[in-house]
Amino acid sequence: MVSMNESWRMRNGLKIPNRSVLAAMTNKQSHVDGTLSEEEIAFLIRRAIGGFGIITTAASHVQESGQGWEGEFGVWGDHHLPGLTNLATKLNELGACSFVQIFHGGMRAPSDITGQQPCSASATFISEKEGFSRELSTQEVEDTIHAFVEAAKRCESAGFDGVELHGAHGYLIAQFLGSNTNRRNDQFGGELNERCTFLLKIIRGIRAIVDPNFAIMVRLSPVSEEIGITLDDTKHIIELLVEEEIDALHISCWDVFEEQQNSRTITEELCSVYSKSIPIVSTGSVWSAKDAQFVLDQGAQAVGVARVALPHPDWASLVNDPSYNPSRPPFAPEELLTAQLSPTFVDYMRRWKGFVTDGR
Repeated sequence: MVSMNESWRMRNGLKIPNRSVLAAMTNKQSHVDGTLSEEEIAFLIRRAIGGFGIITTAASHVQESGQGWEGEFGVWGDHHLPGLTNLATKLNELGACSFVQIFHGGMRAPSDITGQQPCSASATFISEKEGFSRELSTQEVEDTIHAFVEAAKRCESAGFDGVELHGAHGYLIAQFLGSNTNRRNDQFGGELNERCTFLLKIIRGIRAIVDPNFAIMVRLSPVSEEIGITLDDTKHIIELLVEEEIDALHISCWDVFEEQQNSRTITEELCSVYSKSIPIVSTGSVWSAKDAQFVLDQGAQAVGVARVALPHPDWASLVNDPSYNPSRPPFAPEELLTAQLSPTFVDYMRRWKGFVTDGR
């Protein structure tokens, strides 16, 4: 039986010291120009001190037009490099493997933040307030691919171990993958193979200019009715990704315990077929040591967590105890501040129902 404190390797040989992954989580702590704040760095450093094998940053936009929320940090300009280098250096000194999650919000990049009409694979209704997204031209798609590639190179230059391409949660990469949001008639649209072209060209572009030791991980939502991605679609996408030079796959399940009609979890369904070909990280509603072991027993190589790591920054060190069952929400603001969340981050968490004692 695999335990949480065992090391493992990605396909390119990158050694991860244990099975705990700090998943990316929105926190709104960084500056208007996209540079990292000291609060953001301190939050991540505290989790590295807490023993996480992989520290993944919050989503970071590769173009100014891709910003999804206020306080989001960027990787679209060289002025971001000093902060990125500072963070990577500190994480590496602490022995954690460091990944930047890079993305573009697409139709989920609000106009009141970017000053532009949201763009996407196709023109798709967003909301009464926002209206429709604008379909990217073929040249703009190529430009966006180039922006992802340049962002990854910037992360490598800063000293990170890798990037995570955020193809989950309905952002731009997912919008290209989905049948509801991608109705293009050029090389980037059509059947599923063609809808994967955007993601595959990003991967190939990154791999062509970074060192083989620099890891590429891809995060996917296995099912998205809104975007138009089925579990069978995801299986086919994974089959294509296995043939590419990526180093790990991250499945965002929301709830790793939810069973499908065949009585299997999504983690088990996917890991039983693909985990021998590519390491799989699975994330969603994990809280206790028992929960984490369940995910490993389902076949995942590692366990991603987000919310539990907010009040419990030492989760990764304590989860090796099979009886570890950390306290659950709600948490007092003072508890979260002590755990190195900034007042801005605590205020954001007040929006999560039942998480903060004085929140929703």
